[in-house]
Amino acid sequence: MVNITINGKSIQTEEGVTILEAAREAGINIPTLCYFKGLNDVGACRVCVVEVEGMMKLPAACNTPVIDGMVIRTNSKKVRDARKANVELILSEHDCQCPTCIRSGNCSLQKLANDLNIIDIPYAKNIAENRYSKTFPLNRMDSKCIKCMRCIQMCEKQACSIWDLINTGSRSTVGLRDDYTLEESNCALCGQCITHCPVGALTERDDTDKVIDALNDPEKIVIAQIAPSIRTAWGEPFGLSPEDATVERLGSALHIMGFDYVFDTNFSADLTIMEEGSEFLERLTNKETSRFPMFTSCCPGWVRFVKSHYPEFVDNLSSAKSPQQMFGAIAKSYYASILNVDPSKIFCVSIMPCLAKKHECAIPAMNDACGDPDVDVVLTTREVDRLIRSEYIDPCSIEDRPLDMPLGIGSGAGNIFGATGGVMEAALRTAYNIVTGTNPDPDAFKAVRGMDGWKEASFDINGITLKVAVVNGLGNADKLLKALKAGTVDYDFIEVMACPGGCVGGGGQPIHDNCEMAPKRAPVLYSQDKESSLRFSHENPSIIAVYKDFLGKPLSEKSHHLLHTDHHAWKMPQED
Repeated sequence: MVNITINGKSIQTEEGVTILEAAREAGINIPTLCYFKGLNDVGACRVCVVEVEGMMKLPAACNTPVIDGMVIRTNSKKVRDARKANVELILSEHDCQCPTCIRSGNCSLQKLANDLNIIDIPYAKNIAENRYSKTFPLNRMDSKCIKCMRCIQMCEKQACSIWDLINTGSRSTVGLRDDYTLEESNCALCGQCITHCPVGALTERDDTDKVIDALNDPEKIVIAQIAPSIRTAWGEPFGLSPEDATVERLGSALHIMGFDYVFDTNFSADLTIMEEGSEFLERLTNKETSRFPMFTSCCPGWVRFVKSHYPEFVDNLSSAKSPQQMFGAIAKSYYASILNVDPSKIFCVSIMPCLAKKHECAIPAMNDACGDPDVDVVLTTREVDRLIRSEYIDPCSIEDRPLDMPLGIGSGAGNIFGATGGVMEAALRTAYNIVTGTNPDPDAFKAVRGMDGWKEASFDINGITLKVAVVNGLGNADKLLKALKAGTVDYDFIEVMACPGGCVGGGGQPIHDNCEMAPKRAPVLYSQDKESSLRFSHENPSIIAVYKDFLGKPLSEKSHHLLHTDHHAWKMPQED
């Protein structure tokens, strides 16, 4: 333990902690901008500078460890003047068009400038030109970059490393490491650089106008599917608790906007379990001639990553489409026949926690239902929240409305798809039933739950020992694939989610600066699963009906045509 003094207050703290950590433990606020706990402590912004007795220069609190006897002042005139000047210099190189910025009202730089009472910028403006197009699902605006380098750190953590610090001296900025455009890069589109950017320099492509146009087209039947993880997060910007921000309340808001039908992606998550689980058991039966381990294919960010970084494992991916794409295919075939309409009249909108879904729906091969894209537009959680605000809907004052049938029924197993380990657990519940003819305890496979980056477990199903692994975050996926190549690990079935914590921590979810939200959101899904009267995908009455009336059985010819895909049918920019 060391004894220090901060602003005249005697504090005892652990040796090795930083000034920032010690101050926060004592309830003393030191403002930060580039700092993100566990990710970035480079002190690039110089906002967290403090005055330390005996030191001539002002050190950054985020990366300066405490020393016994240190006397620190966090808000002296010298500190305030330096902090204000540093922020003014940042603002002189920042596009301050706040009214048209996607992060206005949720911007760390904006709040900091307000807190420091900056009402004028005394330096000449020097704004960088924007170099990137807005057609890619991930947009970058150089004019708003503050060079905090969080995106670089996060992209390295995700084992993609497309961002880097380029040029030198006053010309230094953040740019692409090896490519001229984002379209040419091996970006996985996990979107984690967006959720870890403190300003609006990184955003998703906004597709809300496409949805508004469809809603105003009398020839279109506009339907929405809502992904499992959305119900954990969509209400956050409106101050709604998870208990109040139900999927039914969001469905009500969408109907007010003009959506004709609102469904649950939990339905097609259950469908995924039927197809992917059956595929796994078929591979297990023919293990000598099948590729193992089998990887889940629900996450398009993971699929982009494995295609670009480890193409030798592409054939290990399940051929099952993601729940989003399965839903689109069923909507424009089975549901179109229920409505007795031309499938081309259906406009399918996905509400997803993810940017990679925007790419996935545009893959030319994803058009099996009628030749048109199976899913027309993907909106992130943030986009649908902006759409709600633009329609002047107050989510706090509207009542829940049941989702539409028959694609509005989902099981608790489908619900937990949004959390890391959820796909594996749901698959094992149904695999157990297929093998034994009975249902297990729904919580029998909870060993795969939790926020650990790499989890493994073994389960006995009717004398068959299954070795499974669950990884979340592409950095952990990278470690696992290296271990598989080296032969140091061996599994039968592996679930991979690109985003830390799974879809609940997706790159399209609401942003809370300096806070990882996945650990807070995931328990919502497990609680809903626990309370559900329907906890097995194979017992979903709508799933039973779609097979009985339309698909026949899992892995049937029609199922293969509509619900499976060829991962070699499209290429990443640098894929051979």
